[in-house]
Amino acid sequence: MFFDHLVLGATGEFLNIGDILATLVIFTLLMVLLKKFAWGPLMGVMQQREDLIKSEIETAENSRLESQKLLEEQRSLLKDARTQAQEIVENAKKQGEVSREEIITTARAESGRMKEAAVQEIANERDKAISAVREEVVALSLLAATKVLGKEISEEDNRQLINETIAKAGEVQ
Repeated sequence: MFFDHLVLGATGEFLNIGDILATLVIFTLLMVLLKKFAWGPLMGVMQQREDLIKSEIETAENSRLESQKLLEEQRSLLKDARTQAQEIVENAKKQGEVSREEIITTARAESGRMKEAAVQEIANERDKAISAVREEVVALSLLAATKVLGKEISEEDNRQLINETIAKAGEVQ
């Protein structure tokens, strides 16, 4: 064959076109076989791996978003709890203040009642003492009058003298 050997130039090297064509055919066949049996499954595995990584990234992102949402909820609940605690403390302070005022009012009313009772008791005791003093004055007056007059006074005279003495003793005070 004429084209089997070509001269490549002045050096005298020959090119074998048959070898080139055979190499091209074998290379093309090898590429087709590699594509069918190696690249196809390899690309399928790579695609599966890519899909798996994408799904894991999406899952991680969803988990992160949900965690952030839960964190915000927890912060909100904590803020609400703090607010409620503050309200409870304020209410307890107010209730304590109201109770203190009630206790003070009750104590004042009780002391006023006790004071009035003491004043009334003092007045009663004073009246009893005045009556006792009057009776003692009357008795002493009768005794003195009996000794001065030297005689016994009648019941009517005795009563009249007592009343006059009491009236005078009341005016002196």
